[in-house]
Amino acid sequence: MDVKSYIQAARLRTLPLSVSGIIIGSFMAASKGLFNWKICILAILTTIGFQIISNFANDYGDGVKGTDNKDRIGPKRAVQSGKITPKQMRTAIVTSSIITFIIAIALIFIAFGKEDFINLIIFFSLGIASIAAAIKYTVGKKAYGYSGFGDLFVFLFFGLVSVIGSYYLYSKQLSITLLLPAFSVGFLSIGVLNLNNMRDRASDIKSGKNTLVVKMGNESAKYYHYYLLVTAFLFAILYTIVHYNSPYQFLFLITFFPIIMHFKVVANNKKPKLLDPELKKLAITTFLFSILFGIGLVI
Repeated sequence: MDVKSYIQAARLRTLPLSVSGIIIGSFMAASKGLFNWKICILAILTTIGFQIISNFANDYGDGVKGTDNKDRIGPKRAVQSGKITPKQMRTAIVTSSIITFIIAIALIFIAFGKEDFINLIIFFSLGIASIAAAIKYTVGKKAYGYSGFGDLFVFLFFGLVSVIGSYYLYSKQLSITLLLPAFSVGFLSIGVLNLNNMRDRASDIKSGKNTLVVKMGNESAKYYHYYLLVTAFLFAILYTIVHYNSPYQFLFLITFFPIIMHFKVVANNKKPKLLDPELKKLAITTFLFSILFGIGLVI
């Protein structure tokens, strides 16, 4: 077994982005004295598992459908290059799904115990839904990533479920203002997907992958991109104003400076290939945003 190829297919650079919502939910719980290391570690491992499943499934789905081909701008994928066969990748998807679900079960029982039947059922269902969503993004005849619904599912799972769900694991409480940081992480995460889709627009058109970028066109996609990222910061600012205790809560605004530089690159871009380095930068910026937003809540 070529372990290196599986590690490459797991796309490690996407993992910091995937845990950004968990980080914010955990810091919010810590700010209220509700933090639990076991919940934190298991929640991060579960989320990383979901992301790896998604990356394996994306590699498999785009590979067997021919979306990953010689016209694709980004790095070659494992199935596309032949380093991993479709059958081997299916096995990897199943194996990672089983392992992730076992970790998720441990997380749920530690958070709620054996007696809280309603919460157990809700979070078991969320776990199954998360795995299904990770796989169905590009796999199957009705893969939602091929119909322009990828942005919506990223918002739901990277934003709402990640932030609100993780906070609820600690606190067993909900608040309407939780939506604000959840929207922030959700929109920043959509921004990464949108950037990816802008890069791949030409090859996606040829392969029939109708992402929102394909549907709206490149110029409209750029404006959509600006709105997503600016709105993400506006929601974070609004949450901070509503729950203001200290000027340190505005630490996350530091990350708007790399966003401004990122906007310049996107606005002036004429060659989609040059957007590829921006994916990593935006993902890291989102991760740093989450860390600084969280630190501002607890110091």
